[in-house]
Amino acid sequence: MHHFTASFISIAATVGQFLFAAIALGVLLQLLPRRQMRWKHLSLLSWRTKEAPASWLRLFGVVRKSAAFTERELLLGGCGYTLDVAWYVLARRIGIAATVIAAAIILLIVATLHIVTASTSYFVGALLVAGMLLMVDKTWLSSIRKVRVLRMTKEIYAVSNQLLYLSDSALHIHAKLLRCIPFTRALRPELERLLAEWYHDAGEALQRFKRRLGTDEGLSFVETIDALRQHESSQYYDILRARIEDYKEKLELAKESKKESTSYVLFVIAGIPILYTFQVFIYPWVREGQKLFQSLS
Repeated sequence: MHHFTASFISIAATVGQFLFAAIALGVLLQLLPRRQMRWKHLSLLSWRTKEAPASWLRLFGVVRKSAAFTERELLLGGCGYTLDVAWYVLARRIGIAATVIAAAIILLIVATLHIVTASTSYFVGALLVAGMLLMVDKTWLSSIRKVRVLRMTKEIYAVSNQLLYLSDSALHIHAKLLRCIPFTRALRPELERLLAEWYHDAGEALQRFKRRLGTDEGLSFVETIDALRQHESSQYYDILRARIEDYKEKLELAKESKKESTSYVLFVIAGIPILYTFQVFIYPWVREGQKLFQSLS
């Protein structure tokens, strides 16, 4: 039985290493340069828009109208997730169940055979950490969303300024947006897809673009572009100026918040030498004083 347990742990560790290597290879392949597709609106596969089966949702107790589902839908939208949110919720619940069951089985084997090894401890610890991360997914999803919203706001602000610069040009709004691509980075794939889908159906392309952005700033930006597309009037460029001021205020608030967070971190770091000084120099005198008072009493 001892040999069986050791073999099981060794196989599990090997499988984990292969899975990690496969994920790492997939991430590296994503970094390779790709040839741009000519018709990006045809690149969306059916599974990207297909909804999760209702039978699966009932099996795992997923309710689309629940508050938790809606909250994750908003968070994932802000993170740039464009698939059906139910797929994520299903994967999360399956992942939590799988990690808990796997950890329980390993702990049961260890408790039965009274065998504790370093690899077993690491493997169980990794499973528990993965389960905890899945349970508190709202926390790290919110952090990812904040970072993405800030990046998107910066680039929307830059694109809006460029559109305002081209306000006197006779170019169509599509051509103006095409000239704004060099000012984007995180927004570039979505903007390029918008421009590729534009002449197929501009209204629907803008709606899809808005859903892909998934932020309040993206919503106001798309509404402004749609207004300029339909009217091309100087009055709507006044709306664009107002939007630019809003984006500027939000970026300044984010900058102030970042400075405040940095000051808190620096304050904590500065307190470490003070605590060390207290421990090395002051604390011995305090202990001697306590001993003196105890002897006097």
